Amino acid sequence: MPLQIYNTLTRKKEPFTPLHPGRVHIYVCGPTVYGHPHIGHAKSYVSFDAVVRWFRYLGYRVKYVQNITDVGHLTDDADEGEDKIEKKAREEKLDPWEIAQYYTWSYFDDMDALGVLRPNISPHATGHIVEQIELVKRLLEKGYAYEVNGSVYYDVRKFPEYGKLSGRKLEELEAGARVEVNPEKRHPFDFALWKRAEPGHIMRWPSPWGEGYPGWHIECSAMSMKYLGETFDIHGGGIENAFPHHECEIAQSEAATGKPFVRYWMHNNMVTVNGTKMGKSLGNFVTIKDALKKHSPLTIRFFILSSHYRSPVDYSDQALDAAEKGLERLHNSVRQLYRTLQKSTEVVNFTPPFSIDAFRARFEEEMNDDFNTPRAIAVLYDFSRELNKYLNAPGPHHRPFLEEAETFYQTFAGEVLGLLPEDISREPSVETQQLVEKLVQLTVDIRGELRKQKLWPLSDKIRDELARLGIVIKDRPDGTSEWELKG
Repeated sequence: MPLQIYNTLTRKKEPFTPLHPGRVHIYVCGPTVYGHPHIGHAKSYVSFDAVVRWFRYLGYRVKYVQNITDVGHLTDDADEGEDKIEKKAREEKLDPWEIAQYYTWSYFDDMDALGVLRPNISPHATGHIVEQIELVKRLLEKGYAYEVNGSVYYDVRKFPEYGKLSGRKLEELEAGARVEVNPEKRHPFDFALWKRAEPGHIMRWPSPWGEGYPGWHIECSAMSMKYLGETFDIHGGGIENAFPHHECEIAQSEAATGKPFVRYWMHNNMVTVNGTKMGKSLGNFVTIKDALKKHSPLTIRFFILSSHYRSPVDYSDQALDAAEKGLERLHNSVRQLYRTLQKSTEVVNFTPPFSIDAFRARFEEEMNDDFNTPRAIAVLYDFSRELNKYLNAPGPHHRPFLEEAETFYQTFAGEVLGLLPEDISREPSVETQQLVEKLVQLTVDIRGELRKQKLWPLSDKIRDELARLGIVIKDRPDGTSEWELKG
């Protein structure tokens, strides 16, 4: 089956045809760098990482651009309030440039930990002020924008297709508006292309309209078109950005160029906590750094890819614990394969116990169905189930067949989904295993002493933490304990 992508613009799955044969140009809205990234960010960027990896598996040359918003994103996405980075700088008593740089590093550190491949280009909004000013000038010249007191606004009524991405009609928006109208605007939903810098505003640049800074929406249009062209293949981002951010991008880009802006719009759904969207503004977010204190990077990645990118996923420690167990089952199958490979031989008149090509075709079919990673993972489990039957059967085992199985895992579980640790093929030495066993026994003995002293909360904590690591303690009636690894 050829690759099908759900296009938010048309609200249906469509066969993917690149604008330029053999090449894919993708732009994904990057973070606004005023705080440590949270699990909601991980959902978006891990999901699009799988998309980029799949395109490369299919043989496309991918040009992946993901911006860094380091100026201009206001606290109210409806285009009011103050710049989020300046607000954070004031709270931490630092200048906004330092805030932006610090949290940019934090973002890339977390993405590296989660195995998210770096974009080909990571443009910063502050590095593209000239391009943004030029785009604003084009919109003014074409009559789509107007200047008031040093600020420039886009006139949404001049673009009849405004709302075509989100499905929101301008009349309905106007009727339902409850926001205080900015007297500078001709229409309540006109949006800022350039904002006048008030006294004391630090991040400011000279422009034909006076000193100021860009609006949030103009940044992505200017940067995406600079690196990918006035029309490109895929624009991605969180579903919460479809309106107003992406809607405004379409309006200003197509008004400026007279061409279609993006051919396929992809939006990932959100992470929830008890059914409520996770977000910094709601105070219910979990940073990636905090999550990594409890769970491995691969566990978090597996948790995210176990849900479809267009589906919401509810975050909890229990859900991550379940993901950890599921991932460990997959890893155990791969480890058993490598152990068997070491002892395998050439088998005369070998008949394969199952077709690896059939599983490869199934995996490709699921990923070609709008990047359905949870169903692709299910294929990996089905493959492991069949392979384990063969590995557990009496030998000898056919080396070429096992090498083909190894390639299957490394390609799909590793290169495509990024779910295999680099050292999975290396078994720990006998000395290392003995050392680990001694450390576990020492921990169990210390817990036994704590129980004798009736320090129950601490002894229970040790038992529970060992259980989370897959080590089960069984207490005997005589007060002693034994332990075993969970199967």
